[in-house]
Amino acid sequence: MRIPRYLLLALCLVVASSAWAEDYPSKPIRLIVPFPPGGPNDIIARVIGQRMSEIAKQPVVIDNRSGSAGALGTDAVAKAEPDGYTIAITSASSLAILPTMEKINYDPQKDLVPITLVATVPEMLVVAGNVPARNMAELVALAKAQPGKLNFASAGVGGLPHLAGELFKLTAKVDIVHVPYRGAAPAINDLLGQQVQMTFLDLPMILPQIKSGNLYPIALGAKTRSPLAPDVPTTAEVGMPDVLAENWYGMVAPAATPKDVIAKLSKITTEAVSDPNVKDKLADQGLNLVPDSPEEFRSYIASESEKWAKVIKDAGVKTMK
Repeated sequence: MRIPRYLLLALCLVVASSAWAEDYPSKPIRLIVPFPPGGPNDIIARVIGQRMSEIAKQPVVIDNRSGSAGALGTDAVAKAEPDGYTIAITSASSLAILPTMEKINYDPQKDLVPITLVATVPEMLVVAGNVPARNMAELVALAKAQPGKLNFASAGVGGLPHLAGELFKLTAKVDIVHVPYRGAAPAINDLLGQQVQMTFLDLPMILPQIKSGNLYPIALGAKTRSPLAPDVPTTAEVGMPDVLAENWYGMVAPAATPKDVIAKLSKITTEAVSDPNVKDKLADQGLNLVPDSPEEFRSYIASESEKWAKVIKDAGVKTMK
């Protein structure tokens, strides 16, 4: 029986692809970080990247491509050669929020393939020292007694802290005013200066001010308490289980990257994230390491996109589309 030529060609391509994947990686891997050096993305990438280099026996080169709230670097990996040698560690903003908020040059569902979720970090709701509320019930009562009088700061329009605040407003049915800043630092400064009354921010960023007694924690937007702040209840514990707000970071590659290569990258990354030394270093940053499969990460991105798109719509957040 004679095998058709097109079947032989397809078989050859499959064999060649599998053989090529077996040799992967055979040269340095470029790991794009879509944010400036020193931030959470960058810290995660450098700690994990070092261990990935040891496991893969190839250098993992960090390439910071900041701009447009992470969209610039994420777009760079979406348009890279799909050979497994250009990947990115990006965030909730780039994969689940920006596509709803703005016109961007990539579609996370079509132009990128998930490798693994890497880490999550919860948002914490805190109030300034002059706010006469020390728990969620008191804060909600205060906001309802003074509609439109309280302000909440964020690190910028459309960021996770902003949307966490909007989710809180919708859930508690309170009228508080959003005050956006250009970054977390000026938001914290005005909170300390008591010019605004509350904020949601990544736990590690706000923890020093809580420990010093300058700001007061109300609740953590996570499913479980954090070992860095064990006395702070979760939003579920204070009667708001739907106010879950966790920033997250995950590894992605260009969409057409071969499945065998994605499987290898997922294995390498998962092994790196599971390393005890890596866990210890990143736990100090308030990060929960939660590696999963490419399929699980794809589902997570889709669910987070749907969740925050609904918040944006229901809260009437103005988009740039």
